[in-house]
Amino acid sequence: MDRLKLKKMLSLLACGEITVDQAMDQLKLLPYQDLNFARIDNHRSIRCGFPEVIFCEGKRPEQAAEIFNQMINLNQTVLGTRANYRIFSAVKSSCPDARYYKTARCIVYGMPEEPLYPAPVLVMSAGTADLPVAEEAAVCAQAMGNKILKLFDVGVAGLHRLLDCQELIQKAAVIIVIAGMEGALPSVVGGLTDRPVIAVPASTGYGASFGGLAALLGMLNSCTPGVGVVNIDNGFGAASLATAINRTIIS
Repeated sequence: MDRLKLKKMLSLLACGEITVDQAMDQLKLLPYQDLNFARIDNHRSIRCGFPEVIFCEGKRPEQAAEIFNQMINLNQTVLGTRANYRIFSAVKSSCPDARYYKTARCIVYGMPEEPLYPAPVLVMSAGTADLPVAEEAAVCAQAMGNKILKLFDVGVAGLHRLLDCQELIQKAAVIIVIAGMEGALPSVVGGLTDRPVIAVPASTGYGASFGGLAALLGMLNSCTPGVGVVNIDNGFGAASLATAINRTIIS
């Protein structure tokens, strides 16, 4: 049960349109549900604004499918990250409306038809090789209720590609920037806008990039003030932070 549905239920209870027993029936699964191999946090959306997210990597397909089934019963958006096609097939067999985003490796049930937060989130990538992380950020942010703009393959090796898109950059309320190699793109973007910039180091690059460590250190040492950094390849974490910023803007 998400925050909006909880408010609606309390309003109906206050107006006498539902009974206390009916309200208790809707709350009976709180605060969590024990599946033996997982404990689903049913209060996550009330505390944090979005339901618990299923990290699918390392789970057996039947485990991920069972968690999806239980969360779908709560009438909320359900998001699974780092999912392969075997896991999606298991979820799809019992939840035909679930959708798989192949590049992002995400499964989403109940993708919002309209954004909850009107201020757009811009997701940028330095190169095409960074698309899996960029698409993970975009899909997760959209599932969390954000309007998404995309700008891909605008790395500093061809700076004119980025400078031609300044109008789009200025439209965004929050900007997520994904880059591998030396991770220079967030510093450049941060120098072009006053909006929050969330930098995501990607594990793309040649040997000395050390699986994204070079990009991570470069972003942490950015000469542009106000650039925030999440962990390597953490598109989901960037989407969560962007959503928290957007939620603050409209509150």
